[in-house]
Amino acid sequence: MERCEECGFDYAGVAAGEVSERLRGFGSRFGAALAGVADPRRRPAPAVWSPLEYTCHVRDVFVVQGERLALGLREDRPEFVPMGREERVVADAYNDQEPSLVLAALSVAASALAASFAVLSAAELARTGRYPWPEPAERTLLWLGRHTVHEGEHHLLDVTRF
Repeated sequence: MERCEECGFDYAGVAAGEVSERLRGFGSRFGAALAGVADPRRRPAPAVWSPLEYTCHVRDVFVVQGERLALGLREDRPEFVPMGREERVVADAYNDQEPSLVLAALSVAASALAASFAVLSAAELARTGRYPWPEPAERTLLWLGRHTVHEGEHHLLDVTRF
């Protein structure tokens, strides 16, 4: 995936040196977005997540991507297992979670992941792993960082659509 047709995100438009800074900013951006939503638990349609569920998802994406990054630095060409995005919404009762705690955890996870990307060399960013989405493919750790920025940007739009 090089460009998201839905939100217009251009992967190549994020330079390696920008990944960390872009990730770090998501804590405050999601806080502002969620503060502007009257009912963060309301789903606009049964099959569409609520703003809180999207925020929980992004928090978990940041944690999982941090684990994948660490694995990609430890092992040669690891297989990144799917995170179970749909299952987590129900199993972790996303819509029952406290928004302030979700935002705090999202901010911590974003900052931790940003710090991890900030220290990577070009050679480390070029390491690869097999990523499961949108179809299984060999991806670089730089792509992993860009994709994580995309997840944040895309779902920030989802939160503000309500």
